[in-house]
Amino acid sequence: MQQSSFLNRIPPVTLNLVIINALVWLAMIVLPGRTGFDIERYGGLHYFLSSDFFAWQPISYMFMHSTAGISHLFFNMFGLMMFGATLERVFGSARFLFFYITVGIGAALVQEGVYAVWINHLSSGMTGVQVSEIISEGAEALRKGMNYMDPTLAEINMLANVPTIGASGAIYGILLAFGMIFPNLPLYMFFIPIPIKAKWMVIAYGVLELTMGVTGWQSGVAHFAHLGGMIVALVLIIYWRKKGTISNGPLY
Repeated sequence: MQQSSFLNRIPPVTLNLVIINALVWLAMIVLPGRTGFDIERYGGLHYFLSSDFFAWQPISYMFMHSTAGISHLFFNMFGLMMFGATLERVFGSARFLFFYITVGIGAALVQEGVYAVWINHLSSGMTGVQVSEIISEGAEALRKGMNYMDPTLAEINMLANVPTIGASGAIYGILLAFGMIFPNLPLYMFFIPIPIKAKWMVIAYGVLELTMGVTGWQSGVAHFAHLGGMIVALVLIIYWRKKGTISNGPLY
């Protein structure tokens, strides 16, 4: 009864998003071994020039998480439960779902744009045909556990053919929206014994992501997708406030 009561207190979209993410994560663990079907290859977000890119990936990628452990899934779903549930109550379920999907897609598009600029910089002096061949042949090499010996070619290949997965872009958008609507709400962060106002935590996260993205620190994490989610969320909140759809001032 207590468990049922707890689940009943979670707004429906938030609860169903958590369930869907958990089920997809389990499928990513079970299906490749049982059926040989590589969910991450077809559902993870690839660079748009990759042969493994499909039109649905800017949506499907946000429901997938690393199977190397449970931490990637856990922390994203923890953020969704902690902040998304509150936003769903403020926005309403339909608007919150629109917000979540739109922010996640926006994060994917920003990530694609950054990769396009990055790959263009790395491939300076190469022809378009050469770049296409590098990406095409590199995809097959990665599937065999190999990569180019040349570091520049290897980096182009990794950018184009290693998929981005995770709900982090949408979660960072939720975090930014929460900080805008409840700017002075005190929050406790892991390992920090004093409360921090939501607005300062959001700013700190944004600066940290920008720094790590530009410097390349903590490689393998889609920092610009996180920033993209925050940017799209900012645009949506400002637009809705101007339209009078949500409060023009902080709710706390």
